Amino acid sequence: MTGAGRTAVLAGIGSCVPDRIVTNDDLARTLDTSDAWIRTRTGVGERRFADAGAATSDLAAAAGILALKSAGVAEVDLVLLATATPDRPCPATAPTVAAKMGLDTVAAFDLAAVCSGFVYGLAVAAAMIESGRAQRLLLIAADTFSTILDPDDRTTMSVFGDGAGAVVLRAGTPDEPGALGPVQLGSDGALADMITVRAGGSEQRALGVLPDTADAYFRMAGKPVFMQAVERMTAASLAVLRDAGRSIAEVDRLVGHQANIRILHAVADQLGIDRDKAVVHLDRVGNTAGASIPLALADGWARGELRPGDCVLLTAFGGGATWGASVLTWPELATP
Repeated sequence: MTGAGRTAVLAGIGSCVPDRIVTNDDLARTLDTSDAWIRTRTGVGERRFADAGAATSDLAAAAGILALKSAGVAEVDLVLLATATPDRPCPATAPTVAAKMGLDTVAAFDLAAVCSGFVYGLAVAAAMIESGRAQRLLLIAADTFSTILDPDDRTTMSVFGDGAGAVVLRAGTPDEPGALGPVQLGSDGALADMITVRAGGSEQRALGVLPDTADAYFRMAGKPVFMQAVERMTAASLAVLRDAGRSIAEVDRLVGHQANIRILHAVADQLGIDRDKAVVHLDRVGNTAGASIPLALADGWARGELRPGDCVLLTAFGGGATWGASVLTWPELATP
């Protein structure tokens, strides 16, 4: 299939979160915090942390295998991994994931857009399929943020968790259930310091600066992130609905990046969407960064919150700063 009628269609989904549960009470034993403080400000009740020795590639491979099973396929033309916590700065982690999945010499590469990574990945995947460069591909978003959190920082420790979500996308037609609609993307590099890990790249090394231990940890400016996230996710959502020729009233489910319950509710309010239409997964797994949207999709589908035929609006905001949105009609999928 080639030409203007070719589009990316969601064909399978899989997810993986570590077994290790860290509750708010667990954090309160070592940090100046409480279950009530965390729940009120973030909506998180517990999160999952990877066990010692478990890397991002392990979670990604597990989610990818389930997505292939859901789609009923054994092979893909490309593995695309969206992550902000690769196994190593070099090489890319996607080839490692492909090898762990037994996909041999399939093309594979990483994509870095932090919490917007899955939406950015959808745009890249759609372009590959629409151009005829791929017939079927596996998009995985995976992060192990527990490996880069400052154990003494109650703000980030209380919010983030580890996990991976994956989808199989295949070539199809725009009128099929699961066909990916328009994608809106944006960025503002002037906001790079708002969400960052300073150490590990070329910037400090080029200046001959020896990184402070604190520079190896993830840092986030909470209030500016909140304001930017609500503004950018709302604007991207409105733009993508306009491009798709859909109205707010047609949206059945809002699946936003699971950063914070207050952000999800604020975006819903700004859009004029009932808060009850927002799929919420962060209360049980925390903010899983780039993995949060596919994890929320997998959970919403498993729990019956997403139904075939639903108009699903996706939107995210992450470091960079980056943001994006897309929309699709939810298909019938096999649960692996």
